Amino acid sequence: MNMSKGTVVLAYSGGLDTSCILVWLKEQGYDVITYLANIGQDEDFEAARKKAESLGAKKVFIEDLRAEFVEEFIWPSVQANAIYEDRYLLGTSIARPCIARRQVQIAKQEGAQYVSHGATGKGNDQIRFELTCYALYPEVKIIAPWRIPEFYNRFRGRKDLMEYAEVSKCPNPSCTVGYWWTLNYESGILENPKNHAPSDLFLMTKSPEDSPNVPDMVEIKFNKGVPVMVTHLKEGTTKTTPLDIFSYLNELGGKHGVGRIDIVENRFIGMKSRGIYETPGGTILYHAHLDIETFTMDREVRRIKQDLGIKFSELLYNGFWYSPECKFLRHCIAKSQENVEGKVQLSVFKGHVYILGRESPGSLYNEELVSMDVQGDYDPCDASGFIKINAVRLREHHRMEREAQLKQ
Repeated sequence: MNMSKGTVVLAYSGGLDTSCILVWLKEQGYDVITYLANIGQDEDFEAARKKAESLGAKKVFIEDLRAEFVEEFIWPSVQANAIYEDRYLLGTSIARPCIARRQVQIAKQEGAQYVSHGATGKGNDQIRFELTCYALYPEVKIIAPWRIPEFYNRFRGRKDLMEYAEVSKCPNPSCTVGYWWTLNYESGILENPKNHAPSDLFLMTKSPEDSPNVPDMVEIKFNKGVPVMVTHLKEGTTKTTPLDIFSYLNELGGKHGVGRIDIVENRFIGMKSRGIYETPGGTILYHAHLDIETFTMDREVRRIKQDLGIKFSELLYNGFWYSPECKFLRHCIAKSQENVEGKVQLSVFKGHVYILGRESPGSLYNEELVSMDVQGDYDPCDASGFIKINAVRLREHHRMEREAQLKQ
């Protein structure tokens, strides 16, 4: 018998790529432990377990990470109003540090010297997985088959993988894997950015055209920038646990076609890529949190916090969740959320989220001060000096421009 090269923990999805990678790693002489993370995707986990075992996995770990995914990764992203390049709510990016953290824990627990994944050599996920692994397990060795010439020269496309799967007797080699926060679609017909997405592409959301003709109205209660309760205003349905809140908003958003985007984004590795995303619950939370935050946070604090949110989004997208700077940003953002509490009422309807109203015990909104019918504790005459002081800079700038023009 050949000596084993060592033990590798493979991030396994049950799909074609990682099933073939499992068999290939065994061919290379490794003992393979497969690890499948449950972060809310629609997956037959027992079928995936049986598949991995039939392909020769030494052990199979199926880990339920849903609670920690929501509380430790999604909620901080909601607090940050995290959004990349103004449109992408970072669904896949948020999941990777959660998944890879548990992969590293299993590798240490099992004494594995190696970890492996099925991310391509052109994408962001390879960076996100590996930066997490190196941060949390510095001495680990990473096997990335899609960057190994012997692998990618052998398997140049899906056809080669399918043929290998048949020869290797991989059962049910193809499957669809989604994520709780988002579903994303790329490659194939979508690689031409001019091509329209097929109408049957979407799995989480209905087409807005086919969505109900009556809106659903809900109230979301926030405490320290985190949703703690959702109530349906007509039906009276209430959700209070993080998992229930997020699942319920996903369901409502999907029902009304909320959260679809088709974008070209800038990958960290240096190329542009086209992606289509569905993030129904995340889109609802983004709009609701943005509203309650503006209602309760000082203007200048919020300007600084906006800049922090942009930087946080870039770090998250690029895979630096476990960097010292990202840890620092999360601490600052959490601090900014101490007074972000209250309730937002909104409706979801035909692909849109409409804010209807809000209330908060910590609101900075002073109805008497802002009213057009009551003067309140405000002297309109003060505005004259305020305007003149702010005009000094503008006057001087245009004076200089006029003088420069006269000299020409």
